[in-house]
Amino acid sequence: MTMRSDITRALAEWIVSCDLASIPVEVQKEGVRTFVNWLGCAVGGTRHATVDSALAAVTPFSGEASATVLGRGERLDALHAALLNGISSHVLDYDDTHLKTIIHPAGPVASALLAVAETRPVSGSELLNALIVGIEVECRIGNAVYPDHYDRGWHITGTVGVFGAAAAVGRLLKLDVQQMTWALGIAATQSSGLREMFGTMCKSFHPGRAAQNGALAAFLAKAGFDSSEQAIEAPRGFAHVMSDKQDYHEILDGLGDTWEAALNSYKPFACGIVIHPVIDGCIQIREELGDDINRIACVDLITHPLVLELTGKTAPKTGLEGKFSVFHSAAAALLRGDGSPTAFTDEAVNHPDLQAMRRKINVTTDRRCHEAAVTITVTLEDGRRVEKHIERAIGSLERPLSDEQLNAKFRGQAAAVIGQSACETLIRKAWALPDLARAGDLARASLPH
Repeated sequence: MTMRSDITRALAEWIVSCDLASIPVEVQKEGVRTFVNWLGCAVGGTRHATVDSALAAVTPFSGEASATVLGRGERLDALHAALLNGISSHVLDYDDTHLKTIIHPAGPVASALLAVAETRPVSGSELLNALIVGIEVECRIGNAVYPDHYDRGWHITGTVGVFGAAAAVGRLLKLDVQQMTWALGIAATQSSGLREMFGTMCKSFHPGRAAQNGALAAFLAKAGFDSSEQAIEAPRGFAHVMSDKQDYHEILDGLGDTWEAALNSYKPFACGIVIHPVIDGCIQIREELGDDINRIACVDLITHPLVLELTGKTAPKTGLEGKFSVFHSAAAALLRGDGSPTAFTDEAVNHPDLQAMRRKINVTTDRRCHEAAVTITVTLEDGRRVEKHIERAIGSLERPLSDEQLNAKFRGQAAAVIGQSACETLIRKAWALPDLARAGDLARASLPH
C-alpha cells in the first residue's frame, strides 16, 4: 500500500472531533454493555491474590488518595488506581473480547477513565463518549497489525490498550489535535506486554499498565510533553517495529462510519477465549449424559492448532495456569458443569477427580477447523459415544450474551465481594451511565455496605 506519513495525526484529529452525538445509538448501547461487563469483572477480581500483591507493592509510592480501588476500601492516586483496576478487571480472564484481534478492550480504557473521572467533574455521557472512542482506537490499531503482531508473542491487549487509554483520557482532558498526536506517540513508546506471561500474574498486569501508561501519556501531552508525530507509522514507529503487517486502511478507512466498538463480545466463561467452544460443548454433553458422566473412558477434541498453542498446559498447578489449559477446562465442564471463576481456583486445578479426568482428554489439531469451533467425542466405558460439534460458542457475536445474562454474570462475581445490596445498586448505576451527573460516583458505589 502507499505509505502515509500522517496516520497518527489523522487519528488524533478524529479522536478530538468525535462527540457522543456522532456515535450511532446502537454503538452507544454496546458501549454501555461493555462498561457494565467491565465493572462487574473489576469488582469480581478485586480480592484476587494478584491484586493483593500489586496493592501491597505500590501503596507506599502512591500520591494523593484521589481514586478508588474498585470493590475495596483503599484509595490511591488516579494513575495507580488505573493500574490496580486494570489488573482486577482482567485477572479472572472473564472480560470482554474483540474477537477479530483477541483484544480485551475495556480493561485498559475503562480502568483509566473511571480513575481519572474521580478527580474532576466528568458526566456519564462524557465517560461513555471517551470509552467508545478509546475502544475504537485500540481495536483499529490492533486490526492494522494483527495477526503478525500477536504471533510474534506480543500480548495485544497491553500493546494497543495503551493507545486506547491515551485517546480516552485525552478526550476527558480536552486535548487539542497537537496534544492528542503527542499523547498517541507517548503511548506508542510505552507499548508492551508479552504472551510468555500468560498463566501468571503478569497477564493481568498488562491491561493495568496500559491503563496507567495511557492516562500518563494524556497528562504529559496536556502539559506540553512532546513526541514523534508519526509514532504509529514511521519506519521505526510502533507498527514497523512490532509487526511485519502494517495495514493502515484498518485504522482510517470508515473511521466514524463503521465501528469496531460495536463488535465487542462478553465471556460466559472465565478463561482463554479459544477454550470457550470446548466448555460450551462439554457442558451440553454433561447435561445429556446425566449420571453417565462418571463413566467416561476418554474424550477426543478436534480443534484449530491455536487452541493448543495458547492453552496446551496439560498439568496446571495454579488457577491462573488452569485458565490456559484446555484439558482442565474440559474436565471442569464435564465433571462440574463449570466455566465460571470457581472452575479456575488453585483448589480446582489440583482436585484429584479433575486431574484424573484431564488425563482422559486427547486433543487433535486440524487447520481446517475454525479457531472458534470444536468437535468433541466422548467415549463411555461401555463403548457408547456421544459427539458434539460447536460451530460458535455462547458469548460469540453469533450467540451474544443478553443484557439479562450480563446482569447474572455481574451478580455472580460482584455480590460475593461487596454484598447483594451494594451489587444491585451498582448494576443499576452502571446501566444508567449515560444519565449520570458524575461518573466518578460509580467507583464509590462499588464498595461493600
